[in-house]
Amino acid sequence: MSNSADLPEEGYSKSGKKLGMYIYILPNLMTVANLFCGFISLIFSIKGEFKYAAIAVVIAAVFDQLDGRLARLTHATSKFGAELDSLCDLVSFGLAPAMLMYLWALSQYGRSGMMVCFLFLACGALRLARFNVQVGVVEKNYFQGLPIPMAAGILTTSYLAFDELNWAPNEWRGLLLFVMVILMSFVMVSNFRYRSFKDLDLKERLAFKYLVAGLVVIVTVALYPEIMLFVLFLTYGTLGAIFGVLQLGKKRRQMRANAYAPEKTTEEDLQEESDEEEVQK
Repeated sequence: MSNSADLPEEGYSKSGKKLGMYIYILPNLMTVANLFCGFISLIFSIKGEFKYAAIAVVIAAVFDQLDGRLARLTHATSKFGAELDSLCDLVSFGLAPAMLMYLWALSQYGRSGMMVCFLFLACGALRLARFNVQVGVVEKNYFQGLPIPMAAGILTTSYLAFDELNWAPNEWRGLLLFVMVILMSFVMVSNFRYRSFKDLDLKERLAFKYLVAGLVVIVTVALYPEIMLFVLFLTYGTLGAIFGVLQLGKKRRQMRANAYAPEKTTEEDLQEESDEEEVQK
């Protein structure tokens, strides 16, 4: 048994120097903005303003994409940022969509509706924990299981689509939403492979047809944003599940990494403070 006297004092390194936390500001600010949108979504759901709650989750997904891209492009990835991102994602894409679905559509099912929404939250937490321990182990160009932001996008945009079509979440439609939440929960913790598109380099030259295809997508979504966002999210989630069930796309194709691919980092967020910094304090 080691002597407790040999252990460094909390907040100090083994050499006796004080440890300070040094983090990258810009990507972590984007992550906090993601958390803020999740919090606002919860407030709107409690107040019964479900449309604003759904929009807040969609905006949170935008910030979630920005923080990762900024961190990789500026070489500002860190363990602190990864942990903060997962905690914020659980609120914005786990708790907020679960609360929206329960208060809007599933409260009519009583305890069953409550447990189904909790199932989504719990599976989201498991999905994030599994992702964190698999970083650097699984292939970067595919996700194992449906990413929690996509699952949250499917649930929250379902409200936008129902509202646009003037559909009430009752009778068979309510049951459809009930089943959809269950399916999204299990697909998140499945082994189905979903493209991450991290191999897509937007800085390189591509064929002209890709620009035309992008324009068509933008115009289509702009015409009916509430409905088409739901269709796009649902298509992504459904195709991955179908390919997984039918064992399609099992042959892995090696894809080259690019500027957007996560880079390995050996940096420590807790660092020894220099003597000059201690004097200034």
